Amino acid sequence: PRFPAMASDSGDRHATLKRCLSVLRDARNDSEQFAALLLVTKAVRAGEVDAKTRRQIFDAIGFTFPTRLLTSRQPPADCPPHTFRALGLTLLACFCTDPELAGHSQILNKIPTFNDILLSPCDPDSTSMVDDVYQCLSAVLATARGPRELVTKGTVSALCQAYLNGGHGSDRALTLLVGLLAIAEAKCWQRDAPQLLAVLSKLSGDFLKAEDMTKFELCEVLPHFIPLSPPLTENSQGSKCLCRLYKGLADILSSKLSQLQRDPALKLAAGLVQACGAEWIPAGSAGSKFLALLVNLACVEVRLTLEEPDPLELEGKKEVVTACYVLMEMGIQECLREENPLLENVQKMQLMRIMEEAFGAVIFYLRQVKQEELQDPFIFASVRVLGAWMAEETSSLKQEICELLPFLVDYARKLFKEGSPAVSLPQAELVSTKGSSLPQDALRFLLPGFCHLTAEDRPRDILISEGAPALLCEYFLQQWEVLTSESSASATLTSTEMSLQTTCGVFLNLVVTAPDLVRRDKTFSSLMDVLLKSLPLLLPQKHRLVLAANVATLGLMMARILAGSAALQGTQSAKEFFGAAIHFLSQAHTAQADPSSDGLAMAVSPAYVSAWDDIRELWFLGMQALATCIPLFPWLPHAALQARWLEGLSQLLSRVAPASVDFELITAFQAVLVELARASEQCRGVILSHHGTEWANLYGMAALEQCLAEQ
Repeated sequence: PRFPAMASDSGDRHATLKRCLSVLRDARNDSEQFAALLLVTKAVRAGEVDAKTRRQIFDAIGFTFPTRLLTSRQPPADCPPHTFRALGLTLLACFCTDPELAGHSQILNKIPTFNDILLSPCDPDSTSMVDDVYQCLSAVLATARGPRELVTKGTVSALCQAYLNGGHGSDRALTLLVGLLAIAEAKCWQRDAPQLLAVLSKLSGDFLKAEDMTKFELCEVLPHFIPLSPPLTENSQGSKCLCRLYKGLADILSSKLSQLQRDPALKLAAGLVQACGAEWIPAGSAGSKFLALLVNLACVEVRLTLEEPDPLELEGKKEVVTACYVLMEMGIQECLREENPLLENVQKMQLMRIMEEAFGAVIFYLRQVKQEELQDPFIFASVRVLGAWMAEETSSLKQEICELLPFLVDYARKLFKEGSPAVSLPQAELVSTKGSSLPQDALRFLLPGFCHLTAEDRPRDILISEGAPALLCEYFLQQWEVLTSESSASATLTSTEMSLQTTCGVFLNLVVTAPDLVRRDKTFSSLMDVLLKSLPLLLPQKHRLVLAANVATLGLMMARILAGSAALQGTQSAKEFFGAAIHFLSQAHTAQADPSSDGLAMAVSPAYVSAWDDIRELWFLGMQALATCIPLFPWLPHAALQARWLEGLSQLLSRVAPASVDFELITAFQAVLVELARASEQCRGVILSHHGTEWANLYGMAALEQCLAEQ
């Protein structure tokens, strides 16, 4: 008698709910509480509970009662076995609509229970339980701690299984997986790769078979299931998925499409390129035609959007144009690939012409960008893709790029100075919404292009007049700090290391082509100070030999020009730098058994072999610069003596067959030896005492012979 049926009038219903809540608070036993609870959950299921009432329900029963209901194994008489469980879930789903409660530890510790329900057989009576679980999981996903808890407590695997089983609510399982992957992709794949691969396998199979709009809907979903790591190409199941995706995309892109159909397909292709490069495209005629078509479509899309940009239309197209940028970058790489190329030479030439027109459109768009738009991630994506073109293609669009240089320097400077509050996404991460916000490092993508441009008069003059050297010096300092804070154990080349190497390349060009600038611009004195301190720290890190070679050579080249600066007047840092530079130069060659004879031959030292292609030219330039530095710094011969380089080199040249030493190497050694012998009697004495006259004659080192013969 204390529990009237829920009234039909909303006012009466509210009054009844209030009475039920009062009973829940004051109930003398479980049966009274249960009866009141039935009415409350009925109201909750009917969606008749507002935020205030929901909070009142929670205040009345808290988490304790729903927890008891979930664990109870004894249903009331004449009720289905899961009655209590269903009531408990309905209440938790109600509480979860409050974001504060959804992130509560009492909800988070129920995640394993939610997973179990998803994996249990679902009969028609228990569909509401499954719906409630999905509501709880969706709410948990939206909280700060939720995604991490879901991943660690096994929800990814449960959702994968629920989707693959195809039972009630399996579409919601897929939606939740998409949400989880968008937030925590790496952790999901790390923990549940086999299950996610099984989902991708089903999705790719459905994608290939579909012949209606489902195909295009799957284009939107699939990018979320293409991992950046581990690579799909590493196992047979992943490779089969890629094969199905390639065939499905080939079907789509070779058909006549509307824009709504083409855009998702281009975004999916970009996601695949982001994850696998061009490895998912098979070799042969069909693959090369597909790749050419893909890049062609991307270029057309970029031109259509950017050549006559309508601000409103452009806003809606930014995502797909960014996807096209990814495909264009792949196009550049494939046109330059010489080993096992996917494209034939005729296709390469055609694509380069088409891409040139598309990059003309990118430049046209960037020239119209307003100051207030600079934080737009799309501008970053446009600058990045243009950087990729400038890095490889130096002859085309030269005039247009020169005219854009002031904007590019200004843009890179603004982002660098502001510490980049805007969200920047590596190309396809914009496409697939993967990844988190990263600092915008526009210079990293512009540096290879700047390296080419500083070798030419007109662009170099523009870069100098726009203050690029000072910006690059600040950038070098910042990247050096980042590098020294990184773990030095990793043998893989980091983007920081790459940026430092390329910045050294830009500075080397300036040192060679604009020595007067180096003399008068204080930027280079600051840079010299950093180089003096950094080489001794770099050299012991064997995996950073290429960067050490860049720093050593740049430092030696600059020291010739800045010989009068205070930092180089026999200071501790100068002596340590030159000591490290001499060590780098002196350890590059060794004697090695010659298979063609019983003797020894000159060879690159084992520690240098893997990097030699990258550092060979730097080594020769460094030797040349050192020879020039010796007469400028009276204390330098002592550093060479301390390093015992003369003894080592004398022994090396005495032991190996002269025919194994090429002329360029002989010239490099002779230049340094002559300067040391001229600058220091002690050095001359060491060379003579190690049969210098004999091996100088043997190697045709006429200048050294003459120097040693002089009294």
